Amino acid sequence: MTGTTTDHEELATRAGRELEEATPQEILRWAADTFGQRFCVTSSMEDAVVAHLASSVFPGVDVVFLDTGYHFPETIGTRDAVAATMRVNVITLTPTLTVAEQDAEYGPQLHDRDPDQCCALRKVEPLNRGLGGYDAWATGLRRDESPTRANTPVVAWDARRRKVKLAPIARWTQEDVDAYVNANGVLLNPLLWEGYTSIGCSPLSCTRKPGEGEDGRAGRWSGSGKTECGIHL
Repeated sequence: MTGTTTDHEELATRAGRELEEATPQEILRWAADTFGQRFCVTSSMEDAVVAHLASSVFPGVDVVFLDTGYHFPETIGTRDAVAATMRVNVITLTPTLTVAEQDAEYGPQLHDRDPDQCCALRKVEPLNRGLGGYDAWATGLRRDESPTRANTPVVAWDARRRKVKLAPIARWTQEDVDAYVNANGVLLNPLLWEGYTSIGCSPLSCTRKPGEGEDGRAGRWSGSGKTECGIHL
């Protein structure tokens, strides 16, 4: 699809209303039909659910992964397995600075001292740069994940990046995700079987297993007051 930014903003607003009750496949089909190759899916490789859904309606879809340099080996392994077995085109984005270069410029363990800046350097900037060739992108955000995500629209206007943003499984629960995974044999990050419920970077200040009774994202940036990496703010 070609058009002005205003056209895309109006399109996103209308689609958010019209597709609220649509299935994830219908939402993704709309994006594929509307934007074609200028549409991509992003994945943290916690699971491959949205990538799998997208591949079912748009084989060969670009799946964008942020390699922060701090990932668990299991996360990199999940990315490689997705690339090898699914009908998608995995694109890996990397930060401008390597971990060693960042340590030299900002000091070691920036993730402990200033997690917002670390995420900005290793996640937000690479994604903003990597999305430059797309008009629309899809995420795996769900409303049941945390209070900060409770009002996530299925289609919205990403004003910061001037792009259409989709959350095709926003209305799903964890039970819906589990049912889809089991029915379709979708790849999962092995850390999920070890008690992790939200998987980010490997330093303990970034990702830990949540305790009993905590919500699924309680193990992210534990004790810092931080709830999002900045990608979805």
